[in-house]
Amino acid sequence: MQSRNPFPYAKAICYSGFRDGQSPGGLFPTYAEVKSDLQLLQNDWKYLRLYDCDAHAETVLEVIANENFDFKVMLGAYIVGEQNNPDCPWDTPHLSDAELDANAELNNERIKLLIKMAQTHSTIVNCVSIGNEASVSWTDHMVPVERLVEMTLQVKRHLDQPVTFCENYVPWLDKLKPLVKELDFISIHTYPVWEYKSIDEALTYTQQNYQDVVDLYPDTPVLISEAGWATQSNGRGIDPSNVNEKLQKRYINELMEWTESSEIITYVFEAFDENWKGSNDAQEPEKHWGLYKVDRSPKMVLK
Repeated sequence: MQSRNPFPYAKAICYSGFRDGQSPGGLFPTYAEVKSDLQLLQNDWKYLRLYDCDAHAETVLEVIANENFDFKVMLGAYIVGEQNNPDCPWDTPHLSDAELDANAELNNERIKLLIKMAQTHSTIVNCVSIGNEASVSWTDHMVPVERLVEMTLQVKRHLDQPVTFCENYVPWLDKLKPLVKELDFISIHTYPVWEYKSIDEALTYTQQNYQDVVDLYPDTPVLISEAGWATQSNGRGIDPSNVNEKLQKRYINELMEWTESSEIITYVFEAFDENWKGSNDAQEPEKHWGLYKVDRSPKMVLK
C-alpha cells in the first residue's frame, strides 16, 4: 500500500491525560501529572494528538515547551452539534433552534481559540484538526458539511500549519467530498472491533478502510488519526469475548508492523485508559482503550 503523508513519518498516539476524579469541564490533570505522562511516552512516540483547546491542552503544550520534550502535536477543536441527529443510537436531547444557534457561536469561539493556540505554540503544533467525529451517521454532535468547510477556510486564512478533520472512514467515501477539496490532508478512524470483526479479520479490515479512502482521493494525503483495540467491555456494542489485553497486543503489534513498514502515520488510540468516559459501568468499553491503565501501569502490549 502506498502511503502519502502530510509530514515526515514517525510513531503517533492519541493523548488525553484525565485520571480518576478528573474530566473535561471538571478537574484537569496538573502540570506534574502531564509531565509524568509525557516522560512515559517520550521514548516511543513522536506525534501526539490532542482533542480540544482546553486547559489540558494548554498544560500539555506548556510542559512540552518547558521540559524540551521532542513531541509535535496535532491540536484539535472539539466542536459541538449544530443540527439534531435522529440517527444517533443513544438518547440525546432534541435541541431547539436557539440552542443550535448557541452551539454554532460556541464553535466559532473554539475555532478562534484553535487558531490562537496554534499560533502561540507554532513550533510544537505541526497540524490542526477542526473537529472530531462530527459528521458520521451516529454522532451526537452533528455539524453540517458546509459549516466544516467554513471552519476550514477560516483556519487556513490564519495558520501556516496544515489543516485536517478527524472522522470515521465512512463519511470520507461520499459525504465529506466537498470538505476534502479544502483540507490539506484527510484523517480517518478505523475500529474493526466496533464493527464486529474478529482479531483474525482486524488488520485486513483496517487496511481496506485506509485503502478505500486513499483510492478515492489520489491527490490528497491520508493518515489514520485513530485505530485501537479495547481491553474490556460490558457488551454494549462490543462482544466481551472479543476484547482483552492479549487481543489488544496482537492488533496493535500487527497495526504497527504494517504502518511502520508502509510509513503510514497512525495515531494509536490511545495512550491511557480514561474512567470518565461513557457510562458509570466500570466495564464500559469507552474507558478501556489505553496502552496504559488509569494508574499508569502498562498493559500486556507494552510488556
